[in-house]
Amino acid sequence: MTPAARLQAAIDVLSAIEKSAKPADSVAASYYRDRRYIGAKDRRAVAEVVWRVLRRRARIDWWLRFFEVEEIDSRSRVLADMALEGIQPDPDLFRGPHSAWAPEPEERRFIERMLELKSPFHRDMPPHVRSEYPEWIEPRLVALFGDTLGDEMGAMRDEAPLDLRVNALKATREQAIAALAAEKIRAEPTALSPLGLRLASRLPLVQIQAWRDGLIEVQDEGSQLVALIVGAKPGMAVVDYCAGAGGKTLAIAAAMANKGRLVACDVASWRVDRAGDRLRRAGVHNVTRRVIEGESDKWIKRSAGSFDRVLVDAPCTGTGTWRRNPDAKWQLGESDLLELIGRQRDILTSAARLVRPGGRLIHATCSLMTEENEAQVEAFLAAHPEYRQVPIDEVWAETLGTPCPVAGPHLRLTPLRHHTDGFFASVLERAAG
Repeated sequence: MTPAARLQAAIDVLSAIEKSAKPADSVAASYYRDRRYIGAKDRRAVAEVVWRVLRRRARIDWWLRFFEVEEIDSRSRVLADMALEGIQPDPDLFRGPHSAWAPEPEERRFIERMLELKSPFHRDMPPHVRSEYPEWIEPRLVALFGDTLGDEMGAMRDEAPLDLRVNALKATREQAIAALAAEKIRAEPTALSPLGLRLASRLPLVQIQAWRDGLIEVQDEGSQLVALIVGAKPGMAVVDYCAGAGGKTLAIAAAMANKGRLVACDVASWRVDRAGDRLRRAGVHNVTRRVIEGESDKWIKRSAGSFDRVLVDAPCTGTGTWRRNPDAKWQLGESDLLELIGRQRDILTSAARLVRPGGRLIHATCSLMTEENEAQVEAFLAAHPEYRQVPIDEVWAETLGTPCPVAGPHLRLTPLRHHTDGFFASVLERAAG
């Protein structure tokens, strides 16, 4: 593709993302499937523009309004992004098949003015623009982070590294590092997870032999830590209640050394089915996949009080994953948060029935929101006096045996403080009798 064709493709992909309720990566994948002529190198070039625009869309839109651009759309955003990158759109850039058309006079005016900028920031930008988050969520973030809000959300604005989890069923961390090194891929151990590796840049996993052999899986370090504090051991009976595609299921199965009973539940059959290939590649064979019909499922009633550990990785706003999914912040509304709070409460109450006396229920999210995290735990404990909260430093000592990186009763991780995605987890233990 010519540079101009790549430019137009970026505009098209952004327009498709804007019109769709699906995640940006899913929309982009669909766009490429319909255009097989777009090769891997061109896709990477297009993706670089698309994700850069999504990461700084609030600032781009602010500048476009500042320069009184009448129509703010995917095209104006891409042209503004080029200008912020210092790229002069000369006529040669707009020639060839599938090319974007050359800027109109009005567009040239705002491009020229943006090319003069010394920084993508301006002193008059409000905090939600400077730090790239929806304005409606600001009071909640201020209450959570206080004076550190700018730094916390600045870290959330940056692109996340690629984290891997070593599959303990097939390799040690040292063996995985050596296997990647043999493919000329440098991996560094993560600071908190004993199973984590971090790559400096993103790579196509299907081309990595260590991934094809099941030695490694993609999983943010924070997500690895949530799976580890479940405290699953060989011979236990464990439920991953909202298993999705199975990332934490795989980690728990490895902790159980394939011994014991692990049930991966989800309400969506397509998500449960999708986990099959990952389980086979990882060499996992102690997992039963189960599609449940919500909180009233008959299996839950029949299995009440049967499990040592129940992980509820609850559906949430995903505000802790904005480094990886910058499009999600622009699709999220306050009504979505309020709806999710109710769903989480119902799911947690239902999952609690599965826990045996003396067993543990783990409430986890990839959200920053207090309503989805601490408030859910407080409400649950008030309604279920048979449960108590186990302090996270106690859980950490039991499961990881290293200094706990957080203070307080819960596990709360952020990109700024812990260099992970934003995660929350709380461990609740049912009275023994």
